[in-house]
Amino acid sequence: RYEQREDFAVVMQPFFRNTLVPLDSNGKPDLSFFSADCFHFSERGYAEMAMALWNNMLEPVGEKQSYNNFTRDRSKLKCPTPEKPFLFTVRNSGFRNSTPLSEKTEPSVPYWAVIVAAVAGVLAGSL
Repeated sequence: RYEQREDFAVVMQPFFRNTLVPLDSNGKPDLSFFSADCFHFSERGYAEMAMALWNNMLEPVGEKQSYNNFTRDRSKLKCPTPEKPFLFTVRNSGFRNSTPLSEKTEPSVPYWAVIVAAVAGVLAGSL
């Protein structure tokens, strides 16, 4: 939908796709990455996720890391380079035609179908 826009981009950041639970020195899950409810991240966990997200945004589409290695090493944090001082999108990663389409494309799903599906989901969930 947004591929041909000059002023907006949506890019999938897959840093969490193949991530495994971090382990401590005993091979058990490292609970220091999680809050007391063992579901949400702790401050340490959020810091690791923020670094992985930042690194993903500085990697070209098609070369993005799809895991997080949960290390305390801050040197793994990537920085923009003088040659590429931007966040990568499909367009500036060299994929797709970089010239905008002159014709408008229709969305693949009509807007009313999304509303009907949402209402049906709420009804099914309440039953």
